Amino acid sequence: MTIPFSEFMYRWLYGPDGYYAAFKAIGKEGDFYTAVSTSRFFGATIAHYLISLIRSKKLSAETELVEIGAHQGYLLGDMIEWIAHEAPELLETMSFSIVERHLPLQLIQKEYFQKRFGEDIKIDHYSSPDQIGANEAFIVSNEIFDSFPCDLVFKGKTAVVEESGYSIGFDAQDSRVLEIAERYGQIKGEVARGYEEFAQTVYDSAQKVIFVSFDYGDKEVRNDFSIRIYKGHEVFPLFEEGIDLKSLYAKSDITYDVNFSHVIDAFEGAGFETAAFKTQLRALTEYGLPYLIEQLAARADRTLYLREINKIKTLIDPTIMGERFKLVEFHKNIG
Repeated sequence: MTIPFSEFMYRWLYGPDGYYAAFKAIGKEGDFYTAVSTSRFFGATIAHYLISLIRSKKLSAETELVEIGAHQGYLLGDMIEWIAHEAPELLETMSFSIVERHLPLQLIQKEYFQKRFGEDIKIDHYSSPDQIGANEAFIVSNEIFDSFPCDLVFKGKTAVVEESGYSIGFDAQDSRVLEIAERYGQIKGEVARGYEEFAQTVYDSAQKVIFVSFDYGDKEVRNDFSIRIYKGHEVFPLFEEGIDLKSLYAKSDITYDVNFSHVIDAFEGAGFETAAFKTQLRALTEYGLPYLIEQLAARADRTLYLREINKIKTLIDPTIMGERFKLVEFHKNIG
């Protein structure tokens, strides 16, 4: 029996026995690193930007800060910690929440925030962005778009997977997938499933929305396969000769480069305005990272300063995360 590759990938990541069915460590102890696991200044810089939006009256002090795809909750926690440092008065007016549909992860996140902040910070949970129902929301995510199941296209055909043998063949013609591929001049590569539906739920989350997200990819399709598997910080291209998919299935992360043109079209189709698309280096710089580094230099001893600076370099070094990762920012009803 064969199934579309997107269904195979969904089961791999999110099925009852999938990779994300149970909590997975990220960072040194896990299979891969993210900007969040690299430096707490990633979240602090985004929080500094949020504070600037509130001070400039683009958002109000009653804004709800929401993270989607929070994993344990480090990013939201780092943002709240910086707010407490730079604008503690906002902790009295803002609300904080996470969109997470899996109850076991919700419990892990609640435990984490209890340990980090005690009773000082209350975190709400939603299973979908459109349940937020706020007047104003600043919504952040990190590496969420590459976690959407994708289909694979090659010369007018779409991929299916033989379930029993884990073999991949291009024997189908999914018209919806091929229409998206044709839109971007794509004859080979990945086509994400679900961006349009997701964008609509984010649009419906609040009357006024700023959504910011970081991920790896670009606006131009490569016309090649970027899909790959991460296991123990090793990378295995999906079509690498001799790869044992059966041993990796549901025991490793599978991901691909994001087609940001598809993301932007999905969000604009839902009604958003695209406010920014830029490299992570430029985004963090413009969000205020140099100011945070000045604060660190003024307050930290030399050992701590050098340790944190080395972590920050990973975020912005063009050869590591700085150029490969991109920011996309969308606005709804922002003057």
